[in-house]
Amino acid sequence: MSFWKWEPFNSYEEKQVLEAIAAAELNTSGEIRVHIDKWCKTDPLFKAKNLFKHLKMEETKERNGVLIYVALKEHRFAIVGDTGIDSRVPAGFWESTKDAMKAHFSNGNTVAAICAGIAEAGEQLKVFFPYQSDDQNELPNEISYD
Repeated sequence: MSFWKWEPFNSYEEKQVLEAIAAAELNTSGEIRVHIDKWCKTDPLFKAKNLFKHLKMEETKERNGVLIYVALKEHRFAIVGDTGIDSRVPAGFWESTKDAMKAHFSNGNTVAAICAGIAEAGEQLKVFFPYQSDDQNELPNEISYD
């Protein structure tokens, strides 16, 4: 039996996102993941927080995981950081990341929006969670889909 798998990105686009994650994580001990949904029938932040737990993103040593959640068909997204991040960063910490993404989304360039968000998240995280020489990749660098 064959099942159709929804894959919104071609291999080149997926590679761009994965390379952006790897590049961002070179500067920070933070862990970044991306999740793509077709639709979001609820508040994207609520959905992202639930996915954060489902994807076991709280299992990093410093609790410094970040999930970038995107609902493609509705052009909605959310960014969720773990408790280790939230306890150390100022209010509005993710605003520059959201702004970087919105600029590309408004031009219809989803992959560029995600890559810009990843790059900005990495830049922001390195201030509070710089890369350590003994840093290990605690979460897989992958895109999850629903």
